[in-house]
Amino acid sequence: MPKAADQDHLGVELEVSEIKTIKNSLNKVLEKYKRPPTIIVNSAGITRDNFLLKLSEQDFDEVLDVNLKGTFLVIQTFVNSMLAHNLPSASIINIASIVGKYGNLGQANYCASKAGVELLTKTAAKELGKMNIRVNCVLPGMILTPMLEAVPDKVKEKFTKMIPMSRFGKPEEVAEVIAFLASEKSSYINGASIEVTGGF
Repeated sequence: MPKAADQDHLGVELEVSEIKTIKNSLNKVLEKYKRPPTIIVNSAGITRDNFLLKLSEQDFDEVLDVNLKGTFLVIQTFVNSMLAHNLPSASIINIASIVGKYGNLGQANYCASKAGVELLTKTAAKELGKMNIRVNCVLPGMILTPMLEAVPDKVKEKFTKMIPMSRFGKPEEVAEVIAFLASEKSSYINGASIEVTGGF
């Protein structure tokens, strides 16, 4: 790995549910580096929580558009570019959620989208593995993020009691797993779903 001083970064803003902005972002990367990235982390995600019988069609669609469709569009767009540039290998890490496995009250849209991300990951891994492109998935549990901070304290206390480690996770603990999956240390891991939940 290069030292921090040697690293060159590019920040691009995009709307993952819109193919045009994804392609524009890819073009900016190609202009600067002359090739697409070999590591992609699909972490864009939104919530529009409400109970199933009160959930609007618009809120359902928006969550699936960003969380699931956005992941699909980024993979498709960037992998096509990887293949066009004959990259020898690549790693794609998709961020799903443990609630995509077990469900959660008031999150029918979010849970469905994250369950879809996990199965999209497994399908992509089967299709792209022969091209030496690995696709894996991370399933965070209750992590200390702004999204969790918005949850009422009583609900947080309830969830803490359901976690064997009796605490919420730190973003850094999820990042360590992502870094591992992005590295050559995970060179034979493909189509995996890794839970970062404290045993939840």
